[in-house]
Amino acid sequence: MQVSAFDFDLPSDRIALRPAVPRDASRLLVVRPGEPLEDRHARDLADLLRPGDALVFNDTKVIPAHLEGRRDREGAEPARFSATLHMREAPDRWRAFVKGARKLRAGDRVAFAGADPSVAPLGAVVTEKGEDGEITLAFDRAGPDLDLALMAVGHIPLPPYIAARRPEDEHDRADYQTVYARESGAVAAPTAGLHFTPELFGRLEARGIDRHFVTLHVGAGTFLPMKVDDTEDHKMHSEIGSVSSETAEALNTVRARGGRVVAVGTTSLRLLESAAGEDGLVRPFAGPTDIFITPGYRFRAVDLLMTNFHLPKSTLFMLVSAFSGLDTMRAAYAHAIASGYRFYSYGDTSLLHPSPESRLTAQAS
Repeated sequence: MQVSAFDFDLPSDRIALRPAVPRDASRLLVVRPGEPLEDRHARDLADLLRPGDALVFNDTKVIPAHLEGRRDREGAEPARFSATLHMREAPDRWRAFVKGARKLRAGDRVAFAGADPSVAPLGAVVTEKGEDGEITLAFDRAGPDLDLALMAVGHIPLPPYIAARRPEDEHDRADYQTVYARESGAVAAPTAGLHFTPELFGRLEARGIDRHFVTLHVGAGTFLPMKVDDTEDHKMHSEIGSVSSETAEALNTVRARGGRVVAVGTTSLRLLESAAGEDGLVRPFAGPTDIFITPGYRFRAVDLLMTNFHLPKSTLFMLVSAFSGLDTMRAAYAHAIASGYRFYSYGDTSLLHPSPESRLTAQAS
């Protein structure tokens, strides 16, 4: 499909720079293909689901993955650059997208320093230089020691549409993290989960709605613009994820008894779809996934999707268009813009029902 089919105009004042307070006070647009749109709030989610349904959350935890660095090469002037880590390859090794990558070559030694001059810089060596500003860094620390160093010198990697309008501050370390985050490794938040509070969890539990967790470490590739005209030519960056055997079995049981699997966020959905077979059953999964979902895809494992409002011409807007239908989503977004919904990572959310043609099975919606 042509990427231009997924374009729309969004006024800049619709981009949220801060989250709603409390988190579950954010607005929620219910989208049912072929039916009127319904304006609700995130705190109403329990009323919009049925006893026996199951929510699936991505429990990844955002790390301070944005680094400011300096290259020191013998015989050359020092050069400054910025890097955003996006995939861990080993205890001491990360792939990163680099602004100023032309200043670097394999073998260069670099140092990353934080705002506090009393904290020693974090050293690394450029081991590989790829395409589109991607490099591989081997750090001088590994495992938990490297994680602690990143906490000291790194910055929360706010999405470009926020970072361009205000600097990161102390609020973002809490705001840009779900209340259930526990598995460190993401460089972007699974933002649909930012709307959940202990109070909302209490209402969901009282309603008889199950809660399950998977892990997908969201990479910086989620923010990269598409540089092709046709979706067939786009290459997705891999992300590392896992679905335990216990979670897979529980979700299959939910559907077998007539309940619905509700993915909280596109990250949960993409991981579940990567773990599901043609028979619709979810199986244990551990490893990379680069699944790219566009209209025409038949969903195997997910019955409903809770997700924020996405960028024009983005892979995520293509995904939601595959789930509920392109015309349906264009109309939903037009309504959201006209009605003052707040967009993107810190913005409002939606609860999407599938279009009939997107379903692999006849699971009730």
